[in-house]
Amino acid sequence: MAAKQKILIVDDDNNIAELISLYLTKECFDTMIVNDGEEALRAFEQYMPNLLLLDLMLPGIDGYQVCREIRAKANIPIIMLSAKGEIFDKVLGLELGADDYMIKPFDSKELVARVKAVLRRYQPVKMEESSPDLKCVRYPDLTVNLSNYSVVYRGESIDMPPKELELLYFLAASPNQVFTREQLLDHIWGYEYIGDTRTVDVHVKRLREKIKDHESWGLSTVWGIGYKFEVKHI
Repeated sequence: MAAKQKILIVDDDNNIAELISLYLTKECFDTMIVNDGEEALRAFEQYMPNLLLLDLMLPGIDGYQVCREIRAKANIPIIMLSAKGEIFDKVLGLELGADDYMIKPFDSKELVARVKAVLRRYQPVKMEESSPDLKCVRYPDLTVNLSNYSVVYRGESIDMPPKELELLYFLAASPNQVFTREQLLDHIWGYEYIGDTRTVDVHVKRLREKIKDHESWGLSTVWGIGYKFEVKHI
């Protein structure tokens, strides 16, 4: 029997945390609740969760700082929870490495659906190296392998969250084809994700910080439309 996946719930409102725990437990997840940022960092090391549900407004160390510290040492999925619905807060959370952002109050079924969706993206299907369906694109100094979720850039392995890698692969697999932000949001995040197109911009920005343009290829912005993986010399 497979071990239950563990969810660390960080929220200073214990009533909300208990309610979230109840719904996740019904879906066969194992949960742990903590109520402040310092406790969250300690619990993360001891509990070793598969996913973090992180409230932003915490006493002491806030959720943004908790996200920053955990993302610096581990590549686990993080869903931020907040009563703040401003675009600035969402973008800041995503830039710090969150995988999703939910505004309170939220529907419990939607929360469970998003937890499952994010966890699925962190569990790529294993494929044999010899498989003819191996999903891999190669360019000079860049290899993006969707089969084992790896990126090698200039001979070095690049640590990259699943959605960043999926976005890079999707663009690189269709060189010089322009995609709108809406198309990319729909393909990478899917119908389960209710977000805005700024999410795509944030992830492209992160990719550009890790993968600099090459003399023969690059991530290009098509103003007023979207993005493309531009190949200059094939």
